[in-house]
Amino acid sequence: MSAHTFAAALLDPAAPCPPGLAAWNGSDVAQRFAVYRNNVTVSLVEALADTFTVVRELVGDAFFRTLATAFVRRSPPRSPVLAWYGGDFPDFVAAFPPAAGVPYLADVARLEYARVIAFHAADATPLPAAALAAWLEAPERLPALRLQLHPALSVLASPFAIVSLWAAHQGLAEIAEVDPYRPQCALVARSDDSVEISEIPAPAARFVAALQSGAALGEAVAQAAADGTVFDPTACLGLLIGRQLLVDAAMPQQGDS
Repeated sequence: MSAHTFAAALLDPAAPCPPGLAAWNGSDVAQRFAVYRNNVTVSLVEALADTFTVVRELVGDAFFRTLATAFVRRSPPRSPVLAWYGGDFPDFVAAFPPAAGVPYLADVARLEYARVIAFHAADATPLPAAALAAWLEAPERLPALRLQLHPALSVLASPFAIVSLWAAHQGLAEIAEVDPYRPQCALVARSDDSVEISEIPAPAARFVAALQSGAALGEAVAQAAADGTVFDPTACLGLLIGRQLLVDAAMPQQGDS
């Protein structure tokens, strides 16, 4: 019996007990395998529940377990580190027909998984204030400057009020006052050992995303204002500096793109 056959049977409740198994005490192998199969599924569902707490609260425990069980059977872990399990869960939620009545559920899941990524991201030393000040003394060169952001930083743009929904389920806002259909952009970043989520304007989110993709400062400003919005990067840069999310700055050498 191959490991693939065993794993497939483990996640398919309709599959028979794999051949070739034996119990040391002569007990019913099929019954013991069924118990083991159930325990594996339950433990994976619990792992998802620990990561996607707001998703679970939005739909209720029974619905969440149905949703999570369906995901587990379709997308078992590919790593022994369960902290990372669930990266595909938001896309699964978006395509899960019974969840169609809660259209913001997938983006809330994306926000919650972004917290996982931020929490486990590598550490990085913030850019010294003196180094940044030196660049600011040559404003004519700033458009070509490339900024490296902290690896624990990400942004997420959504047509739904994902930041407010998340905050309400942390006791930071009243859920009854949240309009879930108000577009919001989230900035997710780790500070010390905690992950913070805050709302930022859509142009600022585009600006940060452009910097993360490797765009120079001038290009990032242009992308932020791509919809015709007048964008001044001062406030956004101030936020990144204040939260120590800038870790490096470099001017491309002559001939570099």
